[in-house]
Amino acid sequence: MSLIACHDCDLIHRFGPVPEGSAAKCSRCGAVLYQNKRDSLERTLALTVTGLILFVVANAFPFLGFKVQSQVRETILITGVQELYHQGMWILATVVLLTTIVMPAAQMIGLLYVLVPLRLNRIPWKLKEVFRFILTLRPWAMMEVFMLGILVSIVKLAKMTTIVPGIAVFVFMALIFILAASLAVLDPHAVWERINIQESIHSSPVARSNPIGCHTCHLLFLSPSRGVHGLTCPRCGTYLHRRKPNSIARTWSLILAAAIFYVPANVLPITIVTSLGQKQADTIISGVMYFISSGMWPIALVIFVASVFVPILKLLTLSYLSFSVQRKSGWRPADRTKIYRMTEIVGRWSMVDVYVVTILVALVNLGALATIEAGPAAIYFCGVVIITMFAAMSFDPRLIWDNCEENHE
Repeated sequence: MSLIACHDCDLIHRFGPVPEGSAAKCSRCGAVLYQNKRDSLERTLALTVTGLILFVVANAFPFLGFKVQSQVRETILITGVQELYHQGMWILATVVLLTTIVMPAAQMIGLLYVLVPLRLNRIPWKLKEVFRFILTLRPWAMMEVFMLGILVSIVKLAKMTTIVPGIAVFVFMALIFILAASLAVLDPHAVWERINIQESIHSSPVARSNPIGCHTCHLLFLSPSRGVHGLTCPRCGTYLHRRKPNSIARTWSLILAAAIFYVPANVLPITIVTSLGQKQADTIISGVMYFISSGMWPIALVIFVASVFVPILKLLTLSYLSFSVQRKSGWRPADRTKIYRMTEIVGRWSMVDVYVVTILVALVNLGALATIEAGPAAIYFCGVVIITMFAAMSFDPRLIWDNCEENHE
C-alpha cells in the first residue's frame, strides 16, 4: 500500500491513481498532494528547449531604448545590473542578476539535464541533487515580476521621452509564458518515481512505525524509531525532520529583521534623479503619489500594493500565525493554512519596485542631461522582500494542525 503525507498538515493518505488532468487533494486542509499530468516529462522538455533558445535571444539583443532629443541609449537585459554595480550597489546588482538571469538559466539547464536522459530511459548522474536544486530555485526565479517592473518603468518614462522597445522585450515576454507553461506541466512525482527505492518503504504498516513525510518528494518514510536525527529521505536525499527545526524562533527572528528594514525602506529615497545639475530624491510613497497626480491610478495601485501593502501584510500575517501556534490556538486551522499559502505566494511580487529601479538606472544615464541613481532605500527594500520570503519558508504550517490535535485530545 503506497502512502503519502500532506506537506501542509501531515495527514496520511493512500497514494492512488487519479484521472488524467486531475489532482489529489488533502481531505483535511485542501493542499494539492499530487497531479496526473498528461505527457508531463515530454511537454516540459519541449518547452524547456524553447525557453533556452528564447533566453539566449533575450540576453543577446537590444532590450529597451531611451531617446532624448538626438541621443538614444540602448540597453540589453544585463545593463541595469552593470549600472547598479558601477554605482556601488553591488548587493542589489547581485540580487537582480541572480533572480532575473542566473536562477532562471540554472533552472532551465537543470531541467534539460534531468529530462533528456529520462526521455531516453536513463537515470542522469546526481539526479536527486540536481532535481532538488531545481525545485529550490522555483520561488527565486522572478522573470515575471521583472516583466511587471518593465511595464511600470515604461509607463513612468513615457511622459518624459520616447521609449524604443527592442526585439529582446518581445522575446522576453514570450519567454515568461514558456517558462510558466513548462513549470505548469511539470509533474515532480513523475521524476521522483523514476528513482528506485526499497519496496519495504511502501509496504511497511504505519501502525508499526513512525511515519515521516519528506517535504521535498512527499515520500512517507517509515522510521523504526522516534528519532530522526541524521536521517535522509531514501528517494530524494533531503534531510528528514518531523517539523522544521526551531521553526517559530527562526520565523520571529526574520520577522523582526524585516520589520527593522521596512522603516528605512520607506523613509529613505529609493531613486535619485539628476537633471541639468538639479537633484530630486523620491521615496516609494512619493513614487505612488507621482502616478496618482499623473492620473495613472492603476500603476499607482500596483506599486502601493506590491511595495507598501504586501510587505506589511506579510509581516502581520506571519506574526499572527506564529503567535497562534505559540498560544496553541485551535481556531479554524484550514483557514489559517490557506492564509499561509497565500502569504508564501504573493511575497515575491514585492520585488517589482527593485526591478523598476534597475530599469530606470539602466535607461536614464545621459550624463549631465539626465541620470537616475538607486537610493539607499532600494537595498533595504530588497532586504525586506528576501527576509520575508525566508520567514515564510521557515514557518511550518504543520504546527497549526499539531495544536488542533492536542486540543482535541
